[in-house]
Amino acid sequence: MADFAAVVLAGGRASRLGGVDKVMLPVGGRSLLDRTLEALRGADPVVVVGPRRPEVPGVRWTVEEPAGGGPLAAVDAGLRCLGPGDAVVAILAGDHPHLTRDTLDRLREALRRDPEAGGAVLAEPGGRPQWLLGVWRVRALREAMPAEVRNRPVRAVFDALDPVRVPATTAEVSDVDTQDDLDRARSADR
Repeated sequence: MADFAAVVLAGGRASRLGGVDKVMLPVGGRSLLDRTLEALRGADPVVVVGPRRPEVPGVRWTVEEPAGGGPLAAVDAGLRCLGPGDAVVAILAGDHPHLTRDTLDRLREALRRDPEAGGAVLAEPGGRPQWLLGVWRVRALREAMPAEVRNRPVRAVFDALDPVRVPATTAEVSDVDTQDDLDRARSADR
């Protein structure tokens, strides 16, 4: 395993968007998933948890078992694809249209500066953490994973790792859950 790996959550029902394959929606001529993968250049391996999409090369694919077990089950499935070691892993939802490599560099630097923290997460204005926009110490994350991950909240596991909260500096914290979110992302990208 390299010093920096990534797990991208790219499943889910996207019920607020009518059940479309959300991460494949275009923003600025690229899919949300492509934009996320671009921000992860240099990460190795990059594991995408969700249905295989043939038009997305160069990643490892996996799914949570059983399918539909929620984000923590997806995180667990992604971690199982990583090798041993003390590397850092980005855990990201695949629906953040304004995530950049700079965002991930800031998170990694914040984690490097605090050796006691289990991770670093991007925080919205007001300090609310975006749990699926973070970097984590693989060993700490594996130790914190409960035996049963299906339909369990991500927050409970990640918050227990006492992550550094890194304030968002731009729209990098925005995600796409509704048509209004998608319209805003597309408008901001013009």
